[in-house]
Amino acid sequence: MANSIPYVGRRKEAVARVRIVSGTGKIKINGRILNDYFSRDIYKIIVQQPLEVTTTSKVYDVFVNVSGGGETGQAGAIKMGLARALVAANEKLKPTLRQFGLLTRDSRAVERKKYGQPKARKRFQFSKR
Repeated sequence: MANSIPYVGRRKEAVARVRIVSGTGKIKINGRILNDYFSRDIYKIIVQQPLEVTTTSKVYDVFVNVSGGGETGQAGAIKMGLARALVAANEKLKPTLRQFGLLTRDSRAVERKKYGQPKARKRFQFSKR
């Protein structure tokens, strides 16, 4: 692989390390092809979004190592890592990716549980008497 530096994307608890190489457009995630790794179509669309927006879907082969979180977090992490890798490969793609919000880290995460409550925001039933 020519581009040996992995570009990191994060979302929720998931971390994705993405490498791109000039090729035919195949995407491998943890050694499996995209269609085998993600069961729902929406996750496949999310992962391919940076390639579709920049019209480079048939130009690069994508290799991803992703860990942590669930499917939603992993798809978002891959999306961000792929966008960062594309910018590193071609700086002219940056305004397009920025316009679609693909270079911005989504910092939303699960809120912590508070003491004296059953969940983060849910409260025990109030009893007047």
